[in-house]
Amino acid sequence: MSGRFRLLVSEAWRSLGANISTTVAATLTVLIGMFLLGLFIALGTWTLSWSNHVKNELIVKVNFKQHATPAQESSVARMLNQSPLVKPGGVTFVSKAEGFAYMKKHFPQLAENVPSNPLGDRLDVTPVKAEDVDKLFQSIVTPTKPPGVDTVTDGKQISHRILQVAHAIEIVFTVATLILIVASVLLISNTIRLSIFSRRREIEVMKLVGATNWFVRGPFMLEGLFTGLLGALMAIFLLVIGKSVALPAILGHVLSSDPDVHALAFPLTAVILVGMGLVLGALGSGVTIRRFLQI
Repeated sequence: MSGRFRLLVSEAWRSLGANISTTVAATLTVLIGMFLLGLFIALGTWTLSWSNHVKNELIVKVNFKQHATPAQESSVARMLNQSPLVKPGGVTFVSKAEGFAYMKKHFPQLAENVPSNPLGDRLDVTPVKAEDVDKLFQSIVTPTKPPGVDTVTDGKQISHRILQVAHAIEIVFTVATLILIVASVLLISNTIRLSIFSRRREIEVMKLVGATNWFVRGPFMLEGLFTGLLGALMAIFLLVIGKSVALPAILGHVLSSDPDVHALAFPLTAVILVGMGLVLGALGSGVTIRRFLQI
C-alpha cells in the first residue's frame, strides 16, 4: 500500500512539473478564492461581533422620581431580578449623583447653569435577548408603572433600527459566504478541467491498459491537494501582510477598537483556509475527472 501511495505521489508531483501553466493557473485560482474568503471571514465575523455587541447594549432604563423611597426602588429592582425577561445580574443601580456626573461629563451643555441635581435614581435593565426589549418594557409599564417610577425608556426607534441592521448583517454574511464558496468551487473546477482535458489521451491509455478508476483519479486528486494547499498558504501569507500593514491604519478609525468587538482569531481563520483549500482542490479534481473516466 505504501509503495502504491508513493507511486501516486510521485506521479502527481511529476505531472505538476510537466504541466506548469495549468498548475500555476489552478494555484492562483485557489489563492484568489482563499484570499477573498479570508477577507470575508475577517470582515464578516467582525461585523457579527459588532452587531452582537450593539445588541447587548440595548437596555431599558427605569427612572425613579426624586422623592422615591429606598423601599420603592428595592421593590422594583427585586421584581425585575425575578423576571424571566431580564438577564441574570442584568439590573444595575445608577444613583442620581452618578447620573448627574455622567451628564456633566458627556453632555456638559445640559448641565450648565443647573443649580441642583434634577435627576433621580435609575435602574439599567438588560434583557436576556435583545429582541425582548419591547416585552421587557411592556412588563414594567403594564398595567401601570410601579410606585416611585417616573419614566421608563427603551429607545424604541433606535433599538428597532439596530435589531433590523443586525439581522440584515447576519443574513447577508451567511448568503455571501455560500455564494463565495460555490464560486470558488466552480472556478477551481473549471481550471482543473482544463488541466485534465489537456491530458485526456493519457487517461484513455491508462484506462485501456487496465488501470482502475481510483488509480487514475488518485494522482489528479493529489494534484488538487497540492495546488489547494499551496494556494491557501499563499493566501494566508498575503493576509498576514495585509493584517500587519492595513489593520493598524483602520482600527479605531474605520473599525471600532472596542475590545468586545473582534473578528475570528487569525490562527483559526488560517486553519479554515487551509482546510477549504485542500477540500476544494481535491473535490474539484475528483468531481471533474469523472466525465473522463467513461471510456
